Amino acid sequence: MAFPDVVTREEWLEARKQLLVKEKQATRAQDALNADRRRLPMVAVDQEYVFEGPDGKAALPDLFDGSRQLIVQHVMFGPDWDAACPGCTAGINETSTGMITHLRSRDTNFVLVSRAPLEKLRQ
Repeated sequence: MAFPDVVTREEWLEARKQLLVKEKQATRAQDALNADRRRLPMVAVDQEYVFEGPDGKAALPDLFDGSRQLIVQHVMFGPDWDAACPGCTAGINETSTGMITHLRSRDTNFVLVSRAPLEKLRQ
């Protein structure tokens, strides 16, 4: 295994400081891009979405469940698949009750949606 050139501590520190300047520029650029995204205008959702859940059919407004905000996570699980996407499954497994409680305390509901039939989702 080849190792990179060995330098003195002072040379490394100088290179690290130069890299830090670039990292901060990248962070500021990402922050500016995120701010631009948040300032995008809203668009009315005029298509009717209907979901089937444990309590029966629900329209998109029903998913808010009284909250002012809604986070919808799409779980990739096609109707003809045997299992959900492994990455989506891992993400769901990492979603804690504490996170949901945190969101609810901020007037936000969190729901998972999928194209798979409800019976497959219950397995």
